[in-house]
Amino acid sequence: MPTKIEKDTLSGRDTTGHEWDGVKELNTPLPTWWVYTFYATIVFAAVYCFLYPSWPWLNGHLEGSLGYSSRVELTQALEAQAKSRAVYVDRIRATPLAQIAKEPELLNFAMAGGRSAFQTNCMQCHGAGGAGSPGFPNLVDDDWIWGGSLDQIYTTIRYGIRNADDKSRQSMMPRFGVDGALTGAQVAAVTDYVLSLSGKAKATPEGAKIYQEQCVACHGAEGKGNQELGAPNLADGLWLYGGDRDSVYRSIFYARNGSMPAWNGRLDEATLKMLAIYVHALGGGR
Repeated sequence: MPTKIEKDTLSGRDTTGHEWDGVKELNTPLPTWWVYTFYATIVFAAVYCFLYPSWPWLNGHLEGSLGYSSRVELTQALEAQAKSRAVYVDRIRATPLAQIAKEPELLNFAMAGGRSAFQTNCMQCHGAGGAGSPGFPNLVDDDWIWGGSLDQIYTTIRYGIRNADDKSRQSMMPRFGVDGALTGAQVAAVTDYVLSLSGKAKATPEGAKIYQEQCVACHGAEGKGNQELGAPNLADGLWLYGGDRDSVYRSIFYARNGSMPAWNGRLDEATLKMLAIYVHALGGGR
């Protein structure tokens, strides 16, 4: 409740004239420096709003008297960066893949550019380090379905696997069980034979016979595969979709036939080369 202003005996300050339940409020104004600082922030905000983009409107915003735009600044920065990179990018575009590796300065730039492109476009499937996951090949081992040379990797990245591009890899594995080429029992027998190639199961004569009739044309008599056909090596114990009996059985019964997009047209020629060089250098490239 309002009371008269009086001087507090302990602090020597005047009260505000307000009292709550016997408690009186001292009149303690803000420090002068704080008040002037507050006024200065108000002036600064007003000047800023006048000079730079600020308040939004229904169909835009105050653009400011200086005409500044962070979007324009970013565009200019990107253009400057592209201009500084253009010398190397043009050289990579014009230099054969094998020759790039012989020029240290160009190779370093290609590795950095390839790493950036990989993190943007490839890690979602192959993992940040290229170790892959079920259905997505491991790029750091030496097991390559379509070949691990620099040129082979470049071709795979450029045209992809089993997609709509005219030059993509199109080899398909038959769906032996689904299409009725083999019965479930026959698929089981040939599964055991396939696993026996890497010492994981005991083969039967029936399984060996079916393998010779149905599989040897692509995977070879010893199961070593054929990179020209995209037929995986079945004898090395490395499996794209899992090496347990159930996974191998399902691969034979249903087939897998995964696909990879063609990056030709999505990425420029220089980026495709840098990606190939980076993937080749991850550890498994031949």
